Amino acid sequence: MFSQAEENYIKAIYTLDADSKKGVSTNLIAEKMQTKASSVTDMLQKLSDKQLVNYKKYHGVKLSTKGEKIAASVIRKHRLWETFLVNKLNFSWDEVHNIAEQLEHIKSEKLVDKLDKFLDYPTVDPHGDPIPDKNGNIAEQRKVKLSTLKENDISILLTIKDSSDDFLRYLDKKEIAIGNTIKVLSIEPFDRSMKIEMNSKKISISENVADNLYLKKIK
Repeated sequence: MFSQAEENYIKAIYTLDADSKKGVSTNLIAEKMQTKASSVTDMLQKLSDKQLVNYKKYHGVKLSTKGEKIAASVIRKHRLWETFLVNKLNFSWDEVHNIAEQLEHIKSEKLVDKLDKFLDYPTVDPHGDPIPDKNGNIAEQRKVKLSTLKENDISILLTIKDSSDDFLRYLDKKEIAIGNTIKVLSIEPFDRSMKIEMNSKKISISENVADNLYLKKIK
């Protein structure tokens, strides 16, 4: 068994290293965990002693195979609980993250397996993030940022990078939701803002917003 703090660190490392796969710096982890670098160093040493991470001071850290399996388990529980809260209890997608942060540390694998079955084995959570299966496998998503698309490109919104409450509420106001088909109408050369068409509605979004939306290009 691992402590809640240890699981939080393992999940943070997993998330931060998801794209680069080159290891994560102590400072980056400290920023993610909102703590001091010295505290991160102490925890990394503990995780290293338990063979959960490969850590060498001043060279960053990567999860071991054992650490990756635990991270995937925590993430699986988090995303299943988010799905349950939205689909079955009618929470909005900006309300569920903090609740799932608490529920993700439940140890009962039987409960999690029954939850997965009850939800009919979902593959993505309400934010479009893939849900690891029982063995820790995650289906790879081929996705591109909206900010990289060109005029007249058509794509489907798969997931979002920024899952903060403020950003999710912003997307709600703009009626931007997972699964929406988005067509790029024009791109402003000066600030890279975009005019897009979605659900027969034309709206303008900033480059920052476009940079946080991941899509599957279809045309």
